[in-house]
Amino acid sequence: MSASFAGRLLIGLGLLLVILGFMLRLLPEIPYFGRLPGDIVIENDNVTFYFPLTTSLLVSLVINIIFRIF
Repeated sequence: MSASFAGRLLIGLGLLLVILGFMLRLLPEIPYFGRLPGDIVIENDNVTFYFPLTTSLLVSLVINIIFRIF
């Protein structure tokens, strides 16, 4: 592993952590994030099952785009 590759890798990982940190701070303020059409919610008397399918696909797409840039 060359020094330039290691440096670029560390910078990329650092930027990714900064972006994730900002997202974690802003997620409660983003309307509809986690409640998009396609997210599965099943509610019974005592049990609520929640599977954020569309949100997972959207996050996966964004992360894939970020990795392809680097």
